[in-house]
Amino acid sequence: MTERYMSYTEVAEYLNVARGSLAGYKLPEPDVYIGRTRGWKRETIETWNAHRPGKGNHKGR
Repeated sequence: MTERYMSYTEVAEYLNVARGSLAGYKLPEPDVYIGRTRGWKRETIETWNAHRPGKGNHKGR
């Protein structure tokens, strides 16, 4: 079975943010590099998103 990884653009789509906005996020280490292209397993992004600091905490805005 082929392993599936999310691209930078797919991560942005999954998080429902603009691709350029990801530059301000501290993404987890990629699960794979293909040349200079990074790839993440969906589970890696789901876990990171559920536990990232400040998620949902917008006090003071």
